[in-house]
Amino acid sequence: MSMTIGLTYDLRSEYLTEGFTEEETAEFDRDDTVAAIERALRTLGHRPERIGHARHLAAALVAGRRWELVFNIAEGMHGIGREAQVPALLDLYRIPYTFSDPLVMSLTLHKGMTKRVIRDAGVPTADFAVAESPADARAVTFAPPYFVKPVAEGTGKGVTPESVVRRRADLQAVCRRLIETFHQPVIIEPYLPGREFTTGIVGTGADARALGTIEVILLETAEQGVYSYVNKEECESRVLYRLVRPEDDPVVAEAEAVALAAWRALGCRDAGRLDLRCDASGRPLFMEVNPLAGIHPEHSDLPIICNHLGVPYHELIGWIVASASARIPAAERFRGAA
Repeated sequence: MSMTIGLTYDLRSEYLTEGFTEEETAEFDRDDTVAAIERALRTLGHRPERIGHARHLAAALVAGRRWELVFNIAEGMHGIGREAQVPALLDLYRIPYTFSDPLVMSLTLHKGMTKRVIRDAGVPTADFAVAESPADARAVTFAPPYFVKPVAEGTGKGVTPESVVRRRADLQAVCRRLIETFHQPVIIEPYLPGREFTTGIVGTGADARALGTIEVILLETAEQGVYSYVNKEECESRVLYRLVRPEDDPVVAEAEAVALAAWRALGCRDAGRLDLRCDASGRPLFMEVNPLAGIHPEHSDLPIICNHLGVPYHELIGWIVASASARIPAAERFRGAA
C-alpha cells in the first residue's frame, strides 16, 4: 500500500548553525540520513514529506497537515522526555508513527530506570547504582573497578577512559565531574571486562526477532577499554565491527536471547539495537537499549549489521514501515473521535 509518510528528525547541521556544540548535537542526524530514508521510501512506493523537528511538527499539525504514517527519527534537545516529544504529539493527533511510544522513549533514555525494569523482568544485567550527587557514590555496595556514565545520554557522550574507575577513592570525583558537566545523575556499574556486542532487533512483541549481532573490537588507535564518545565519533579509524553469528558462537546466541528478552520486556517497537557486554566469566549482560537507533545507511550500527548480512537499506526501511503499519488500522478507527 502506497502511503504519504512524513519525516520527523533533528538535523545536526541546523543545531550547529544555531550555536550548539559538536558534543551537544552528537545524537542528531546528518542531512544525508534524511535523504537516504526519502530514497528508500520512494523505492518502496511511498510519498515522503519532510516535516523536521518537534516544533516544526507542532506547527504543521496546527496548520492542518496530516500523514498516513510518520517515520520518526527525532531525538529532541531538551528534557528527560525529549525522545518522547514527537511520539506524544502524534498520539495527541492519532497519527501512527514508526518506533516506540512515549512511555518507552522516556523510560529507556534513563539508563537507571531501564535497568530497574530489566532486572525486575529477570533479564541478566550487571548491578548498578544511580548517583544524584557525588556523595551518593558512598552508598555503592559492589567492589571496583567501576564504570560511570551520564544516566540519560547516547552516542557515548560522557564516556571516556576516565569512566573506568579502578579505586573506590576516586569514584566521587569522577561522579562530580560528570554530574557538573552534563547536569544530570550518573549511573555506576561494575566494569565488565569481556566482549562487547551490539544486537539489532526488528519487529514488535512476539513478531520481534534478532536481525544480527556485531562485536565491537577496539583497534590500537582507539581509546582502550571503553567504547567511548571519541571511539564512536571516529569509528572508521578506531573500531572494527565484526559480524558474529549465533550458530557459530554460543556466547552470541546467548547475547541475542538476552537482547530479545529485553526488547520484549520493555515494549520496544519496529526496530532498534541493544548493547551487551560480557563479565569476567564470559556471560553477556544487558547494558542499554536504543529504541530510536541511528539509521545512517553506512555509519549507524543497525544498517551496519544489515550491510554485513547483505540486506539492502531500503529493505530495512521496509521492515520498519511494515511493522509500524500494523498499528494503522487501530489508529484509523479512532481518527476524528472527540
